Amino acid sequence: MKRVFPFVFLLALLTLAACQVSLKPTAAPAAPAAAAPNLQVLFQDDFSNPKSGWDTMKEKDATIAYEDGRYHIWLNYPHTTIWANPNLHFGDVRVEVDAVKVGGPDNNQFGVICRYQDADNFYFLIVSSDGYYGIGKNANGKQTLLTNGGDMAFSAAVPKGHAAVHLRADCVGDNLALFVNGQPLATVKDDAFSDGDVGLIVGTFEEPGADLLFDNFAVYKP
Repeated sequence: MKRVFPFVFLLALLTLAACQVSLKPTAAPAAPAAAAPNLQVLFQDDFSNPKSGWDTMKEKDATIAYEDGRYHIWLNYPHTTIWANPNLHFGDVRVEVDAVKVGGPDNNQFGVICRYQDADNFYFLIVSSDGYYGIGKNANGKQTLLTNGGDMAFSAAVPKGHAAVHLRADCVGDNLALFVNGQPLATVKDDAFSDGDVGLIVGTFEEPGADLLFDNFAVYKP
């Protein structure tokens, strides 16, 4: 089984020199998500407005940018995570987003953040393009997986390769739950954080180059 990576590439430091960029499209976006029924929308973003509040930056080996109505995160460092936030604040949430891998290895990690306090403290709910998933937390700068004894677990329900993925993360009370394309993958309990920002996260293992597009981001009151 694979574990989360120990080295963290801090977006908080990178945004000091952040700039908005425009890149050529590399692939079609994920299929639009169906609206969650009977749920109050707290925040919604189709990334058509590059001034909607998300972090942006461009480095030699990392990019976070609005791109033709989608949100692009590319990371060309090994054993690294990078993330972005819309700079908001919520309590209990149900977060959904469409994602598609447009480049890089299948052995990657990408997903949703909730209850983001700062760069050292938040929850992350992730999958990989080779079929793995996990729920974890970054506490005082240390990343720990809360599922499967500290490893990512494999599931045939997680789409592989360049297939479109619809992610859902429920952060309600001390319950954290991860779904992919409507299928439940994991639920854990943890009470370290009760509120905070939401966001998106991308990571690499030995091989760099993780390249993801996100669309139809939504935060609902559960």
